[in-house]
This record gives sequence, structure tokens and C-alpha cells, in this order.
Amino acid sequence: MRRLRPAPNLAIATLWADLLREAGIAVSVQREFACGLAGQIPPDQALPELWVRHEEQHARATALLEALERSPERRWVCTACGEPVEGLFEQCWNCGAPMPRPA
Repeated sequence: MRRLRPAPNLAIATLWADLLREAGIAVSVQREFACGLAGQIPPDQALPELWVRHEEQHARATALLEALERSPERRWVCTACGEPVEGLFEQCWNCGAPMPRPA
């Protein structure tokens, strides 16, 4: 196993791990519950971390997370309810309809 990176919180760590698993990368979240120790241990030691199980997948996992960070925010209008949606969301926050795909 090789450490990939710390995450700012457990929710982000879980989202990153799901993204990597969808890409076929074996990853685990370590220190999931260390945030409860914040104040008792140094703050950087209380952050969850992503670890890649196989060394040969580390570079690809790093590249995927870096690409995610560079993703531009999108703005689109839901075709089902007309609600404007901003950010990386692929579903309407209002009605749950999927983002329209380009033709």
C-alpha cells in the first residue's frame, strides 16, 4: 500500500475513494474516525487519508484526482424543472433529473 493524499474531511475522502474505485483503482480510506481526536493530536494527524493498495496504480490515481481538481465548474438548466444548477453536479438538486448530455 502507498499513501496517496490526505483529504480535508471524511466526506471528501469518501467521494475521492468512490471516484477511484469506479476507475478500477483499489483504494482505501485510512484514519476515518481520527477526526474525533482533533485537539488531542496534531490537526494534520486527524485528517482521513487515501491509500492505494497497489503501487502500480498510484500514478494513475494521482492523475485522476489532479484532473478532478482542475475540472471547471459547470452551469446548466434542468430540462425537467427549469432549475439552474451550478458546480460539478450531474443531477438536479431540486428534482434529481440527470444533467442533459451533449448530442
